[in-house]
Amino acid sequence: MINEREALPALLDHLRHWQQRGAEVLLVDGGSDDGSDRLAQAMGFEVIHSERGRANQMNSGAAAARGEVLLFLHADTRLPEEADRLLLAAIDNGRDWGRFDVRIIGNSIMLPLVARLMNLRSRLSAIATGDQGIFIRRETFQQLGGFPQQRLMEDIELSARLKKISHPACLKQKVATSGRRWDQNGALKTILLMWRLRWAYWRGSHPDRLAELYR
Repeated sequence: MINEREALPALLDHLRHWQQRGAEVLLVDGGSDDGSDRLAQAMGFEVIHSERGRANQMNSGAAAARGEVLLFLHADTRLPEEADRLLLAAIDNGRDWGRFDVRIIGNSIMLPLVARLMNLRSRLSAIATGDQGIFIRRETFQQLGGFPQQRLMEDIELSARLKKISHPACLKQKVATSGRRWDQNGALKTILLMWRLRWAYWRGSHPDRLAELYR
């Protein structure tokens, strides 16, 4: 998380539910200056401090975690009911990793279509995005060296490496993620930008260059 103080109470309420079900919950702060880390600690959550950047933060969280299965959850994403049982069942059935389907909550009428296309593309390509709640066996995650240290597309790159080991468990139950990016910048503009970035990455563009375009 970075500067999520406004959204943090709702997130922590959500995470408390999973804590009470026995999950280890770690929040990784990438240098917030709005007191997000102090608020989370005051509410009884363990906070790990890390260098800014999603790959850095997720790798730091994984290094501190004690469980045998890792779930990476963005601060603006919420898990479906029974998420813990569902992902553990997939792992017990022999999968090394997986993700959930996604629905996007926002104002644009295009968002349901965007979510359906994301889920379909992910199922066909065996590539997951961070918004889908990626879960991985710890042993497999460590075998691959964690998320690659790059500023963008770290989830795409890790998925590409993971699918060489095994096909993901594509769970139909949906995480709910915020559509604020689409609402703030315009749905069509954001869709075109993401397609452009993915195409450029596939063609070999450096992630640092893509990160500048994304920002």
